[in-house]
Amino acid sequence: MVETAAHLADHVFPRLPVRQWVLSVPKRLRYHLEYDPAIETLALRIFLSVVEQALRRACPAAGPDSRIGAVAFIHRFGALLNPHEHFHCLVIEGVFEADTSGAATFHESRGSDQKLLDEVHAKVRRRLLRALTRRGVLEPEDAETMANWAHGGGFSLDASVRIEGADRPGLERLLRYCARPAFALERLREIDAEHLVYESLKPGPGGSISLMRTPLELIERLAALIPPPRRHRHGYYGVLAPNASLRGQVTALAGVPDGTPAADATESIASTAAPIVTPSRSSEGTEEAPGEAEAIHRRIACYAWAVLLARIYEVFPLVCPRCAARCESSPSSPTPVPCARS
Repeated sequence: MVETAAHLADHVFPRLPVRQWVLSVPKRLRYHLEYDPAIETLALRIFLSVVEQALRRACPAAGPDSRIGAVAFIHRFGALLNPHEHFHCLVIEGVFEADTSGAATFHESRGSDQKLLDEVHAKVRRRLLRALTRRGVLEPEDAETMANWAHGGGFSLDASVRIEGADRPGLERLLRYCARPAFALERLREIDAEHLVYESLKPGPGGSISLMRTPLELIERLAALIPPPRRHRHGYYGVLAPNASLRGQVTALAGVPDGTPAADATESIASTAAPIVTPSRSSEGTEEAPGEAEAIHRRIACYAWAVLLARIYEVFPLVCPRCAARCESSPSSPTPVPCARS
């Protein structure tokens, strides 16, 4: 969780506003999303394509070929370890397009008002029901009935969380929330040898709710939430997709130091990475030397455990808390040896 959030915050998401879009579908459709990878992929692509169209309309200066940048997380669990497949998508608040020279230009969205959200909600609902009917998952009569259900027909859409471009700690916290596992050990307590209680952070109608199970029942519930083999827990879309032509330019903006003006961002990135993306205008970058890009990728591909622990607890574990000296390791003793005062 922490490594995924650190990588996305440091090397993928540019320093631009990001909004979280959350979609859940009616219980009748969750079974098909959970056990049929094709339907899961179909639902996610419909959702992101509708969001992309909405953001494109919210950017009048953007062209018809402009694309969003998004990372989608697939959650297969609910608050009480119940099967509940839904999508958390972190979408950059705007669209990108290439100018005649191939440089990327960012158009920031004017904002997601309630009217825009209602349009996205209605369009996702309509397109998904129509697609499932064509695939034979739903009968036409059942799809028409679900389309006429009140209160959204079981489809839930939320886009209330927005992170500003300069708020990198806030973005990393949101990424950890999206990349979190189904189980949190601190919410589990033992009553006796045969009774375990798992607390929920979301209060129910009568207050806080919890789940009581025996150890074997809890293991059985957790086993049902293990992601199926060869199915990713998150994916990249739009300009952040692996094969996107603008990916290098967009992700280069993640390395711009805090407080760097947009006018000075080009010089700071062009000297170390790919061409930069400048909001509302384009710029030409320089290409990396052969082999330099691969070396940078190898350095950022993995995080040391000490660095991850420091990001979680805000204390670097290889520094002595008494004398502030760094713990060193030797070939004969790979484990870092603390100082004599420790």
